[in-house]
Amino acid sequence: MSQIKKILLPIGFGLAGIVTLGGLYFGLMSWAEGFQAARGLFWYDRWFVIPIIIGFGVQAALYVILKFRLFIPNAVTGASGALMGASGGTSSVAMLACCVHHITDVLPILGLTAATTFLARYRHQFMWAGLGMTIVGIAMMLITLLWARSKTNDMIANHLQATETS
Repeated sequence: MSQIKKILLPIGFGLAGIVTLGGLYFGLMSWAEGFQAARGLFWYDRWFVIPIIIGFGVQAALYVILKFRLFIPNAVTGASGALMGASGGTSSVAMLACCVHHITDVLPILGLTAATTFLARYRHQFMWAGLGMTIVGIAMMLITLLWARSKTNDMIANHLQATETS
């Protein structure tokens, strides 16, 4: 794979992750209460929403690097997919918890009132949890990437040392 593809692939997937999660947030909020309300809530919760969205994009980029072994050609990558799924899913749930209680204004479905009240009451706690899981996911993928690169470098060094002694 060319060097340009190695760089553009993670950037593309990272941007796609940002657009997807941001689109989910604005789409759900705009559908529930209109675009102006979505913008207002976004601005009110921007200190949670922006890092969660960007963190999800970073996770997507790191996942692509690990999945396709872009910078670690001979190493085992570990459970990066599970980490991305867990922390990315938590980020998505945190974003939905932030705005899902507004759906009851549009679609009052019997039985969902208690759940949406709960989500509305604890939305910042869910967002903190989502942000925390995003950070943990990024850290774990970076550790996995660094470990795999270290293992690859050790293998190369051992090979070079073996060829020098023979």
